[in-house]
Amino acid sequence: MTKETWFTDLANKIIEMIKKTVGDLEIKELEKFIQLLLLTKAKGKKVVVIGAGRSGLIGRAFAMRLMHLGFDTYVFGETITPAVEKDDLIIAISGSGSTKLVLTSAELAKGIGAKILAILSHADSPLGRLANNRVIIKGRTKAVREEDYFSRQILGEHEPLAPMGTLFEDSTMIVLDSIVAELMRRLETTEDEMQARHAQTF
Repeated sequence: MTKETWFTDLANKIIEMIKKTVGDLEIKELEKFIQLLLLTKAKGKKVVVIGAGRSGLIGRAFAMRLMHLGFDTYVFGETITPAVEKDDLIIAISGSGSTKLVLTSAELAKGIGAKILAILSHADSPLGRLANNRVIIKGRTKAVREEDYFSRQILGEHEPLAPMGTLFEDSTMIVLDSIVAELMRRLETTEDEMQARHAQTF
């Protein structure tokens, strides 16, 4: 890799990994995800997105697009997020499926009667076993010693190759943007209608 080609080489490597990850997705899981979203909207129930770190940032971006589509959407932890109620949909994002903040919140929500949709890499994880439905997005190349996100940050534990460590988050962003595009089609929502719900700058 030369100084002139390092960016192209690394970007293409990430793109190829994302392509493989997307190719491994189960379409049935994605279809169920869309059906849950549409049912939640039809019932007038809330969608609450939970995630930590980069997963949380990607969750926020998805929640914003759902709001643009007319969903009653919130991000866990925000001061304006109302109490979770029965039949609300919780979208919990955690590559490891073990992030304590995400797992504890999902456990409490399920106890109230909310539906849990987990987006994660490991089906046989605490979050994977808890969830009513799952979307499996492969990403992590090895297990880290400390499973909880915040503990890993404090201890400085990271996977050795940044592109491999971020594959889950990069792929999740692509998947969720694709879900938004399909929802636009099924709801027959135009970009102008979404723009009308976008926050205005004064």
